[in-house]
Amino acid sequence: MPHYRKLVGEKCYLSPPAPEDAEAWAAWENDLEVTIPLGDEAYTPSSPERTREMITDALKRGDHVFTIIDLATEQAIGRGMLFGVDLVNRGAMLGIVIGAKAYWGHGYGVDATRLLLEYAFTLLNLNSVMLGVFAFNERAIACYRRVGFREIGRRRQARIIGGQKHDAILMDILAEEFVPRRVIL
Repeated sequence: MPHYRKLVGEKCYLSPPAPEDAEAWAAWENDLEVTIPLGDEAYTPSSPERTREMITDALKRGDHVFTIIDLATEQAIGRGMLFGVDLVNRGAMLGIVIGAKAYWGHGYGVDATRLLLEYAFTLLNLNSVMLGVFAFNERAIACYRRVGFREIGRRRQARIIGGQKHDAILMDILAEEFVPRRVIL
């Protein structure tokens, strides 16, 4: 499976997705433990064929979508993206998931989030990156805070799962608040 080291961190790197990544992506998208914290992905059945189409279409459009690859094993462990990119006001939304559960809690999310921000602020010259996260996803919130995101708002009872109501938290980070690990020349 061809992967390219677009941006390399300490534990992982970002690669443009390959159609062969569809098997792993679909497996993650059908695992409720992975997708319930993400949102709508939990309610959408996925297949490798549908996911392969999505990856191919994203590549054709030039979307800012990446597969997250473990440096040590070359295994696809997640995906990350910048979407809603606004080049006039220099902002975007960030989405990330470490789908391979064996990699949870080992710093891969922090490393991959930093790489996505480095891409956003250094290569795309953005000024602001925002994300949404459900209040029950404490591991993700800790990751985002570690990288420098700040809470900027909250939608109360925005998600109802199994009769339980959960807030959605909005967080953002500005280019001036982010310190890249390297200068890309």
